[in-house]
Amino acid sequence: MSEKAIKTVLHPRNAHRERYDFPSLISSLPELGQFVSENAYGDLSIDFADPKAVKALNRALLKHFYQIDQWDIPAGYLCPPIPGRADYLHYLADLLKESNGGKMPNGEEIKVLDVGTGANCIYPILGNSIYHWSFVGSELDEEALGSAQENLYANPKFRGKVTLRLQENSKKILVGIIKSDDVFDLAICNPPFHESMAAAEAGSTRKVKNLKGKVGKKVTLNFGGKNNELWCEGGELAFIQKMISESKTFKFNCFWYTAIVSKEEHLRELILALKKARVADRKIIEMTQGNKKSRFIAWTFLNPEQQENWRKRRWT
Repeated sequence: MSEKAIKTVLHPRNAHRERYDFPSLISSLPELGQFVSENAYGDLSIDFADPKAVKALNRALLKHFYQIDQWDIPAGYLCPPIPGRADYLHYLADLLKESNGGKMPNGEEIKVLDVGTGANCIYPILGNSIYHWSFVGSELDEEALGSAQENLYANPKFRGKVTLRLQENSKKILVGIIKSDDVFDLAICNPPFHESMAAAEAGSTRKVKNLKGKVGKKVTLNFGGKNNELWCEGGELAFIQKMISESKTFKFNCFWYTAIVSKEEHLRELILALKKARVADRKIIEMTQGNKKSRFIAWTFLNPEQQENWRKRRWT
């Protein structure tokens, strides 16, 4: 394997297709160096079961590839894997391109709603850095919203390009966030995966065991995650079904609604929900990151004539 082996499963435009170049990353963020050492195969790496090491790697990646000088999250909050998050955005860009006759819509005029932006605010940070899209991020957790805002304040390039809104009703997703005069080209969402706290804890235990080969009495999450980030009643299936139902209220406020679907077996129920909502079109876009296969589902209420009018009004 070459020193810069290509991770061919990642999107062709993903900047993280090559193996981590730790010397270059350390030159961008020297603090990463304390976590880097040779692994059993003689390659430089970090302990991916160590949350401090994972956070330092994220900081280095954000600074090296996206010129993000400051980024942090409070203890215990979700520390997102950057390559996978970037992949979702690149496939979303392809979705817009396909909807625009093969020409990529980009720039600040493209408006994106990030449902559940989290303390890390990672999708707005990456999406604006890569494609210069403007974002509105919604969040239920006030502490997470405060952290997301601090990340934006710490990087002046995002001023006026990313705004945040607090979801005050824990039983709603889009209602209370989308305003009557809002226009979004995309709505994106990485929903809570698990259906209960017990399921989330069991999943975290499996993840740590896979990384370390064993689990101690107390599980330390390498990627973290608060309750509302990891689970909700009914898990991702119930969350996306509710998002589909609420999106009917805002049929003409957004071109494409999308949500990541981690479990393939949920697709059948979600397709039924989309049929019930009488969407005009739907798509399932497959993604692969490492050994993990995922996909996102996309739907629109705009018929072909309305889509053409949208293109002319906003993308040309």
